[in-house]
This record gives sequence, C-alpha cells and structure tokens, in this order.
Amino acid sequence: MDSTAPSLDDIEEIARRTVEGLPERFRTAARAVALRVVDFAPDDILRDMEADPFDLSGLYDGIPLTQKSVMDTPHGPDVVWLFRRPILDEWAERGNVTVTELVAHVTVHEFAHHFGWSDDDIAHIDPWWE
Repeated sequence: MDSTAPSLDDIEEIARRTVEGLPERFRTAARAVALRVVDFAPDDILRDMEADPFDLSGLYDGIPLTQKSVMDTPHGPDVVWLFRRPILDEWAERGNVTVTELVAHVTVHEFAHHFGWSDDDIAHIDPWWE
C-alpha cells in the first residue's frame, strides 16, 4: 500500500490501526472520537479557517478533554478529520516517508489536540517537520 495512492477506506484503516496502537490511557478516549476521512475539508471548514483545501491534511473538531465540563451543552461528537488529497500531495512531495507513516502522524497529531495539546506542545515532542 505504500507505493500506490491509498483509497479513503485505506486511510481510515491506517488511522484506526494507529488509534489501536496508542497507549491504553489514550486509546480509550480516542475510541470515543468520530473519525472522518474525506478527500478535502468541507467548504464551511475551509471558509471558517480561511484555508486552502490543499494545505489542510487533518483537523480536530471538538472540545479538548482538558476543557470539557459536565456543564457543557453537547454540540455533537468530537471528530478527527483526515483529508486524503492533501495527505497524498504531501506524501508525494516529501518522498522520504511512507503513506502509512504520514497518515499515522497526522492521526496522532489531531488526536493530540483532542487530549488538549497545542501545536507547540506537539512540535516539542514530535519534531516531524524539521
């Protein structure tokens, strides 16, 4: 699978395996988050973020666990989104990682936001982009 472009289902399978590989204390909470894999971010997300559709490979949409309260009014399930086309473009441009590694990285990054980590926290622990 790492030499051909994966399908939406392939990316979802990689992401689910990644979640199952998380340490138990994170895995249980991660399983409660919806996982959506689509080709591009929906237009409303792109508009709200003022983002280019090819620049956004993943997104956590929800309230981080560190900010949740029993007093919160539920707005729907927390969701980790993975966007196939930007992931594939980055995979092709980088040329030094497998698609499985890249999907796993994006998945872990977005779930880290669910656990309350900032981009700076994540970058400190995972210097992926260096």
